[in-house]
Amino acid sequence: MTTLLRNIGELVTNDPEWGGRYGIITDAAVEYDEGVVTWVGTEMQARTRRSDQVVDVEGRAVIPAFVDSHTHLIFAGDRSAEFESRMKGAPYAAGGINSTVLATREATDDELRDLVRARIDEMHNQGTGTVEIKTGYGLTVDQESRLARIAGEFTDDVTFLGGHVVPPEFADDVDAYVDLVCGAMLDAVAPHATWIDVFCEEGAFSVAQSRRILEAGMMAGLRPRIHAAQLGPSDSVRMAVSLGATSIDHGTFLTESDIELLSNSPTVVTLLPGAEFSTKQPYPDARALIDAGVQVAIATNCNPGSSYTTSMSFCIALAVREMGMTTAEALWAATAGGAKALDRDDVGVIRVGAKAHLVELSAPSHVHLAYRPGVNLVRRVTF
Repeated sequence: MTTLLRNIGELVTNDPEWGGRYGIITDAAVEYDEGVVTWVGTEMQARTRRSDQVVDVEGRAVIPAFVDSHTHLIFAGDRSAEFESRMKGAPYAAGGINSTVLATREATDDELRDLVRARIDEMHNQGTGTVEIKTGYGLTVDQESRLARIAGEFTDDVTFLGGHVVPPEFADDVDAYVDLVCGAMLDAVAPHATWIDVFCEEGAFSVAQSRRILEAGMMAGLRPRIHAAQLGPSDSVRMAVSLGATSIDHGTFLTESDIELLSNSPTVVTLLPGAEFSTKQPYPDARALIDAGVQVAIATNCNPGSSYTTSMSFCIALAVREMGMTTAEALWAATAGGAKALDRDDVGVIRVGAKAHLVELSAPSHVHLAYRPGVNLVRRVTF
């Protein structure tokens, strides 16, 4: 049954066919059937459509559903005390991840399913239609395989992050743990995953160790992405680009040479402003990236330690206020940019043949996503 949304005050398509990068149509309409967009046009053109069902949007804005391309949704436990400590001045460090690992290992499959389901429901209610989920809170062969299998019940974009941190049982032999990640753990997880990731930072894995992990994943058919330049500059960006990484995530401390390198590559930089909000680190300079021609995405980085938010609109507001982006740029990064970070062209855009992941806002314009920070403006979703 075809459904026509008409009388849309502002339709953000992200389809250049409608002019410019954002393809914004005023006085617009869009039709969909069985979860796929079947027609896009103006309100005047819509008057000749013979759709089975017509919904009057009454002048409100419609945008593509958010594409959250970086999350750590499958975890148990709480780290609010760690957050409170940082707000009092303690620095962020990667080591706190191990406390979540212990809690996650103790949770049952059904407990983890319930936790992931609740977080995804929260995301859907705030306009997120596509979500990536990383492993990384198990850090044993059986646990990482379990997390990937459960994550796959909720998304097609599962990322193997056995290289998150070194678990306590390998504290004295990091290379032995890297051997495990590249061997038996990868063999167990690869059938359930699409992506390979690694946390390349001091306190986690070196550039050389990270390269080993990414190359092993690629040999197993997984595609590379990386946590890079979050805590400081390193050669991680150059290494990841040389391997053809689809996305470099965080990028808080990118150098000028990093930006030049990225501007000449198809690699997306996924910015995670919720992490800077929660860790009190400086925000990355999105303006410099965009002006240099780098493709930028925005994601929540939802996790219990450094960014416990499911709100993409909150991240958009931070990107506009703190990172030099316009609201249109931030919305594109949170939709089409996220799709590029997952190498997908069926989401993050409103055009014929794309998934009908549509979000109606209780607002006349996408600008209200930043203009009204902290307010869930999502009135209705179609996914």
